[in-house]
Amino acid sequence: MITLDTGRAPRLLYVITDLEVGGVPLHLLRLAPAVRDAGYAVAVASLKSPGPVRDRLRHAGIDVLTCNAGGAFDWRLIDRLGRLISDFAPDLVHTLLFHANVAGRLVGALCGFPRDRLVCEIQTVEIERRWHLWGDRLTYRLCRCLVGNSPSVVDHLHARAKVPRERLRLVLGGVDVARYASADALPREALGVRANEKVLLWVGRMDPVKGLDTLVAAVDLVRRNWPVKLLLAGDGPERANVESGIARRGLGDCVRLLGRRDDVPRILKSADVFVLPSRTEGLPNAILEAMAGGVPVIATDVPGSRDLVTDGVTGLLTPVDDAHRLAVGIEKLLSNAVAARRMAENAREMVAREYTLERCHKRYLELYREVLADGRA
Repeated sequence: MITLDTGRAPRLLYVITDLEVGGVPLHLLRLAPAVRDAGYAVAVASLKSPGPVRDRLRHAGIDVLTCNAGGAFDWRLIDRLGRLISDFAPDLVHTLLFHANVAGRLVGALCGFPRDRLVCEIQTVEIERRWHLWGDRLTYRLCRCLVGNSPSVVDHLHARAKVPRERLRLVLGGVDVARYASADALPREALGVRANEKVLLWVGRMDPVKGLDTLVAAVDLVRRNWPVKLLLAGDGPERANVESGIARRGLGDCVRLLGRRDDVPRILKSADVFVLPSRTEGLPNAILEAMAGGVPVIATDVPGSRDLVTDGVTGLLTPVDDAHRLAVGIEKLLSNAVAARRMAENAREMVAREYTLERCHKRYLELYREVLADGRA
């Protein structure tokens, strides 16, 4: 257990933009209790009104605070966050997601929190909101370092946001390998799948960058040659557009929207192919989970996904927004079970070797120790 010179446990405040169900909030849900169990006094602050992940954090014994920001430009949150930091008196602040990063840097500068004890984190290769890159370029000096969860994220921050390499840290994401590897498959009838149908699975937040329109178009092509059922596990702002695309193509019998699910490991065990047609990623946890579960993966050739998928070795890669090539790739995995199984096994071994949750959390703890040691000095 780590202690400060005063003999007390160090206090760590995580600051995140929101606690809606998504990759980064769920990452924090796994990280915060592990850091608490390593001897830190941990709390989480959300800039926006708390989402569903708040209750799961509290159930895990983590205090959750909120700034109740009304939007990205609600400047009242600067005062509210400053008060939260003052009241909690952290030895270390770790912010996650762009708005939390910028708010944390500005609050730190205004209220005198030491910048060398502020760690910021980005988990996506930003292509939609390029002004985020300008924001990072202008404010990165107000924190100790920027953490990226994949080589692609770190390279992107260096090349596009002009953050110097010495201010960037790589902490690879991780997954609970045993949980996904040991899960029992859900009966296919419970998922609305017929005995003769092959199951294609997508998991995530329904967002325009996830390429679900391309996936629906690809399934429209695949169904002409294969009896398939596409399962979409997740929810989000793009759901209405996805439903419209399904109806427009007459795919109501081929696609089923499962909504948010807590039994993803069991659903993965029921899948024949996992598909992630994203337009951008950071280090997609959905791919890590599918690989840990032993499901053959096909993904678009974008940064983040290509950090995990080596074409023909640990899965297949296809061009972005190319429904035809995506359909060809899906059919390749369905028609060659031996090759698909070999790639899935290669991927499972890679994840078990390099992307375990324990390895990921150990790297964060090493970073925190480094920061606190320098702070005491």
